[in-house]
Order: sequence, then structure tokens, then C-alpha cells
Amino acid sequence: MENNSIISGDKPTVMVTNDDGIEGPGLLALVQVLVSTRRYNVLVCAPESEQSAVSHCITWRHPIAAKQVHIDGATAYAVSGSPADCASLGISKTLFPSIPDLVISGINMGSNCGYHIVYSGTVAGAREAFLNGVPAISVSYDWVGAKSSINDFTLAAEACLPIINGVLAELRNKTYPQNCFLNIDLPANIANHKGYKLTKQGKSLIKMGWRQVTSESDKAAGKMLSTMVMDTDSTASTEINTSATSAEHLLFTREIRSGQVDEDDSDHRSLQEGYITVTPLGALSNVEIDCHAYLKEWLPNVAERLSASAL
Repeated sequence: MENNSIISGDKPTVMVTNDDGIEGPGLLALVQVLVSTRRYNVLVCAPESEQSAVSHCITWRHPIAAKQVHIDGATAYAVSGSPADCASLGISKTLFPSIPDLVISGINMGSNCGYHIVYSGTVAGAREAFLNGVPAISVSYDWVGAKSSINDFTLAAEACLPIINGVLAELRNKTYPQNCFLNIDLPANIANHKGYKLTKQGKSLIKMGWRQVTSESDKAAGKMLSTMVMDTDSTASTEINTSATSAEHLLFTREIRSGQVDEDDSDHRSLQEGYITVTPLGALSNVEIDCHAYLKEWLPNVAERLSASAL
């Protein structure tokens, strides 16, 4: 799938989506920065409401609605679907007359590193474009409650411009690799970042548990970032609605139990060290070599071993 505008030398078209919703401060800051350069045609196709941590969910059984909304300098639609839905619709030539040269999903409120990439609706928006042959970048900012500011999203967007321009230049020259998309994470102290660093997806994970919620207590809940981290200091905190639940129902909410952090030179560790991490991702989740080697030997004999075992 190719848009010829960038090849012909015309102003490139960039489409923005996200998972925080079309009113998300990260998306609005990114669009504002893109528009202010006057170097791009900017489209927006984003969820009408927050869709954090929905992963690569798609809408299948019923139509989705798209409503045009006003965002200065851009052609924008709010969509009643997931980030993957928005990316798919936006590049389909059904909503917009042409295919964008580049899809950018973000800027997310919260980092997306390690195993949390699997949960991320932000990454899924970029992945969906990639699966359909459109170059894509997912962008997340490591929001820290009570420390980060809405203004940090503008700094984050500006810090991404060299990468965006670089990707578009490679696309124009037809030298950009077609078998990956980029996942960018920006550190909390974005004003004093240490520069760009090429990283690999690590295995960091915030392990979640459950606790029971009653209508009389424990109603307060923080905003769930797409990393699955509860930002309890966020001004966007919510309350769990128990009014429509009958007495027979048991209510449970997630809570953080423990963390698993990489020790090697991974995306999460480099982000915490203050780098803007640039991690190439593919569509497939390949098993590690030792697992594949073990199963290659195990599988041919599995039927014989099972019948001989006393389970």
C-alpha cells in the first residue's frame, strides 16, 4: 500500500491516532507541533473515548461511527472504535481520499516498554498500519504523576520531529525498511533527555493482581495508563461506578503487585536512564531459540511419551 505524494515530492501526509482518545493531550500536542511546521498534511483518526490497554482489539460484529471534529490545521475524525480500528479506517481510502505516507500513534500518557507492548492500544494503532503496508511509529511519554506536565507533551512531540522527518526522507528515497515499525518512548525528564538510543524490546512487566471492591469502600481508582500502571496521582482519576450493579455481583479491580525489570540494555532500562528509546518492532512474536530447540526434539515423541506416562 503506497501513497505517491511523498514519492512525487509533494507535502507528505501524516495520520495521527492514539488510545487516550481524540481529546488526549498527547495527541493534541503532537498534531499542533506537526501542523506548526507546515511541512505535512495532517489527518487525525482517533477513538472518541479512552481506549488504553485494549491491545489489538478490533470491532467486527457491528459498524463503527466516525464524526468530524475540529482540530486546528488538521482534518480530524472521532471514531467509536479501538486504536486498531482507527488506523485501519484511516488508511483505507474510505474515510480519507488517499493513503497517508506515515501513521503516528500517540503521544501516549505512559511509557510502553517490554511486555507491556502487548497490552498497548498505542502500539496496536501503529502495528495495524504496519500490517497493512503503511509505515508507522508509536510514541509514548513516560508520564510520572505529580511531576509531569501537560507541556511535556509538546517537548516530546518536538523531540520526535527529527525521527519523523528522517523516516519520511527514507521513504521518499525508497530506502526505508519495510519489515518493521518503530516504537518510541520518551523519558519523564524530556527537557533534559540524553538523546536517541536504538534499543530492543525487553521483558519488563508490572504484575497486576485483583482486589474486591464494595459499594461502601475502596471506590477510588487512579487512571489506568496503557502500560497497566495505575497513576494514582493523576488529576484524571476516576471512581468505580457500582450504582448499576446488583447485590449478587462481585466487583474486582486491578492493583499493582510487583514489578519485573530488565537487567540488560533494553528499552525500559534505557528509558529510565534518560534516553529517547527507538525500538524496531515486527508483527510476529518469535519464541526464544532454546524453547524452539527443546520443542523440536519433544514434539515428535509427545504421543508416545503421553501414552507411556502415568498421569
